Amino acid sequence: MSKITINDIAKAAGVAKSTVSKVLNDAASISDDTKRKIREIMKEMNYTPSSIATQLAKQSSNTVGLLVDLSRKDDFLNHFFYAIIGGIESVVGKHQYELTICNSYEPADGGSNSEADAEDPSFMDRLVRNRKVDGLLLDSSIWTPRTEQLLGELQFPYVLLGDAPADASYSAVNIDNEAGGRLLASHLISQGYKRLAFIGGEIGEPLFESRLKGCLQALDEHGLTLDGSYIKHGIANETNGREFMHQLLALPTEERPDAVICMNNYTAFGALESARSANVAVPAQLGVATFDDYPLAPYMNPPLTCLSMDTFELGIQAADMLMVRMSDSSTQAERRLIPPALIVRASTSR
Repeated sequence: MSKITINDIAKAAGVAKSTVSKVLNDAASISDDTKRKIREIMKEMNYTPSSIATQLAKQSSNTVGLLVDLSRKDDFLNHFFYAIIGGIESVVGKHQYELTICNSYEPADGGSNSEADAEDPSFMDRLVRNRKVDGLLLDSSIWTPRTEQLLGELQFPYVLLGDAPADASYSAVNIDNEAGGRLLASHLISQGYKRLAFIGGEIGEPLFESRLKGCLQALDEHGLTLDGSYIKHGIANETNGREFMHQLLALPTEERPDAVICMNNYTAFGALESARSANVAVPAQLGVATFDDYPLAPYMNPPLTCLSMDTFELGIQAADMLMVRMSDSSTQAERRLIPPALIVRASTSR
């Protein structure tokens, strides 16, 4: 027979999980009649409260953790990461919480033969069970179904930074990269470009997949397609931008793309250099657009049409969602998408 959980008690009593939790902690906000009713149901169902969950509900560290994998230096030593931190801090500080950056690093050998220990990420003990933080903001690269299960069992409040299914049981916030792909492609089409290419990004990478998906949607809406040979996969950097653009411009003139969408500024920088070397005029012969305004788009020659991705607002929204969940664990899961803004410059205006 499976163990009775707080969810079973809440369902039998017809109340929210948070109400049962408050009864366990003898909260003054719950009426005596409700307490009596829920306690009777607990007795009838032989429910034994989780000592850990009960203890967690009574403790507070006044600290919120931002959990990231600091071994991925390229992701977390850049402008976007610090903009997210600034957005988070602008919210949690107003609620009298401290923000701490927590590393999700997992040792190669935890020194335990326990299957359960092997499955549990170390931050569960370091941060959650030891109540070093009252809530967590998790980078999506850290999330696993096991993480969701463990945090859910303890009713521990957290919000994911990154993609999440619309029907997810946890809250998440992300930049709407799919909408961004649609914006860039639709703008290029409005300028008369018809043969679009997409360069940079790796297959299976969520950021690449969502941005490309948006581009394909816009093309389809206008009765156009994106030739498979025009999609160039690879690390989104200057070297690949130059090489991918070189490959595309090596095609016969009538088969070349007339516009290219770049995964980021570095890819676009390489693409522009390659076009310049081939004496291809931008934007007359080739439109060039890119995701992100930072760090180079306004300063290239010509200045690049781009999408502004408001990662400061991403931090604000994530922290706001976490504060709500920390105040009421029964809050329904929510998914928010931050819309990007199109900035039109000379690289696509013809």
